[in-house]
Amino acid sequence: MPRLPAFAPADAPSLPLHVIAPDDLSDWLAGPGAAHAGWLKATGFEAALGEVRLLPGADGLDGAVIGTGSTKARARSRFGLAKAVAALPAGDWHLSGALTEAAAQETVLGWLLASYRFDSYRPGKPAAALPRLKLPEGLDGETLLAMAAGEYLTRDLINTPANDMGPEELQTAFFALAEEFGATATAIVGDDLLAQNFPMIHAVGCASPRAPRLLEMRWGSEGPQLTLVGKGVCFDTGGLDLKPSSGMLLMKKDMGGAATVMGLALMIMRLGLPLRLRVLVPAVENSVSGRAMRPRDILRSRKGLTVEVNNTDAEGRLILADALAYASEEAEATIISMATLTGAARVAVGPDLAPYFTDDPEIATALAAGAATGCDPVWRLPFWEAYEPMIEPGIADLDNAPSGGFAGAITAALFLRRFVDSPRYAHFDIYGHIPSDLPARPKGGAGQGARAVLYALPQMLGL
Repeated sequence: MPRLPAFAPADAPSLPLHVIAPDDLSDWLAGPGAAHAGWLKATGFEAALGEVRLLPGADGLDGAVIGTGSTKARARSRFGLAKAVAALPAGDWHLSGALTEAAAQETVLGWLLASYRFDSYRPGKPAAALPRLKLPEGLDGETLLAMAAGEYLTRDLINTPANDMGPEELQTAFFALAEEFGATATAIVGDDLLAQNFPMIHAVGCASPRAPRLLEMRWGSEGPQLTLVGKGVCFDTGGLDLKPSSGMLLMKKDMGGAATVMGLALMIMRLGLPLRLRVLVPAVENSVSGRAMRPRDILRSRKGLTVEVNNTDAEGRLILADALAYASEEAEATIISMATLTGAARVAVGPDLAPYFTDDPEIATALAAGAATGCDPVWRLPFWEAYEPMIEPGIADLDNAPSGGFAGAITAALFLRRFVDSPRYAHFDIYGHIPSDLPARPKGGAGQGARAVLYALPQMLGL
């Protein structure tokens, strides 16, 4: 398990971190900050977003200042004040200054997320001690810590290289999560997938010596049912439609959907939300061997629909299809799937937004509000009915990779919807990776959409 985030003890001595807006800088320097006015002017402090200066005192530090930047700067960068984590020395700190509740929550959440470190493969370089923040009054510290802990788990799972994070290792992490919170977990492995009617999960994963499997977790005995389904392709070569080497460099993150639903499950269970949780993760490695599925093979699915494989590199939707059909066999469930599914989604909205699809306006409304509260931007894309013929090849019920190159994220979502019977369904096409360091989001694995869903659940499920 990752090193968990924590707050500084409420009764511990701490230094002030003065939060100052550019428009308030002159007044602050003339008033509370007068003793440091010369120093700050000499060092050119302008209260830009995330700009930090340590304040020297007679016996060491008197604290520090950090700028909020302009409204425009804040709109362009989430978690800007989290830059303090890298700029401040270790020790305990508290926020000083007028912050709205929303701004304080973003700052504290950003601080926790910025404190994440992935150092499993550098045992000779232990992580340096980091500054800790006291929880400001009025904020829900338990929810903030749960969100950070869930994100830490997600990042650790994605960042772990595929040689140490195959289907079996993902199962180990899945079972450990279940055990931690008293959930039950089961796995259907290898050829047992065929015996229990998960033929497409088996077809995608059977080429690898690392056996494919379907992982299932259940937690909670009362309340509405929420089923989370996460794509767990632990490495994707592309299969016989082999990716170029450059296309494989990030493929350890192709289980990012599984990692994200596991992080979201951690948040839900840690907070003890009054619902019945079910988590399904089809875990495979898409490899090349004599057992690999071939282009133009026709697969039979759990639901009975046939699928023509027109690209073996469009495998994620195949394993999700069997899992979603299984999820739909419990009719009362609200179902959410998460997957690093299409490059088309990245072309449409880039790496910072998590596009999602739903036919349910209540889910969309709840997610919009949850995204704002959780500082976790999502964007709704349509299940565009006019594109349904694009996924119908004629020779089989469905085509896993329509030709033409248009609307790839939408056609993938339409494909998945064919396997879902519940009207309460949302699908997230996430990236699961931060291309370069950003405030509170270091380069590497990342969850997307989980906090938006967490805050949406009360409205979405009527909790």
